[in-house]
Amino acid sequence: MAGDNTSEPLLVVKDLSCAFAPGKPIFENVNLRVNEGDVITIAGRSGGGKTTLLKCIAHLGLYRGCVLLHGKKPSDYGNQKLSQTSLHTRLLIRFASGIPTYRTRVLYVPQRPSLLPSTPRAFVNNIAQYSSRKGSNTNEQAAIELGEKWSLNSEVWDRPWSSLSGGEAQRCALSIACTLANTEILLLDEPTSALDASTAKAVEDYLTSLPESPDSNIKAILWITHSEEQGKLGKRMLRVAGSVTESQVPAAV
Repeated sequence: MAGDNTSEPLLVVKDLSCAFAPGKPIFENVNLRVNEGDVITIAGRSGGGKTTLLKCIAHLGLYRGCVLLHGKKPSDYGNQKLSQTSLHTRLLIRFASGIPTYRTRVLYVPQRPSLLPSTPRAFVNNIAQYSSRKGSNTNEQAAIELGEKWSLNSEVWDRPWSSLSGGEAQRCALSIACTLANTEILLLDEPTSALDASTAKAVEDYLTSLPESPDSNIKAILWITHSEEQGKLGKRMLRVAGSVTESQVPAAV
């Protein structure tokens, strides 16, 4: 799965494997290049490993293989100013700070954000305090304004996540994800599954415009879908079914 070889890739996945248990693989030896401007859709049966693949790329699951963002491993995004400490301590600190920093750049957005605590507004304010996001511009108002474009009432932001409908929770989560500073790659897990057709179309149009927009820090999107039509939104599709295969999506006529 080579993708476009004409420029340096944004993200490289090398020989990625994940298993339920020894001898019971979910997928094996996945290789993928993600380039700036990419929208890559991911299809396959339920329970086939699509979400697991995204979580491995986000460094949220255990895997074998290598994931590189701009040629660097997730742990390499840690604090580099540690010359006065021991090698062992430097490695521990780099790992502890590197993974969270990497996850702010390669951001997984779950299908069911209603499991989050508190309210959407409190969630935005809380993540702004994380050390991995210190110094970045986390814009609560930008998220609210984006949600309004998707017919999300402003009062929703002060209600508990658990009280939101599936569609409200999805739009809140997507609004936050799309407006967070520093995020370069969005990993979306069925982001419109709870939305009506017209709202889903508005969200699709906005999301697919981001990687090509000069005003967006989001450079690529990997997108799980069970919709045949939504699968055509990208230029490439991954099919996850024990193995992971890549195909080109025919251009719309």
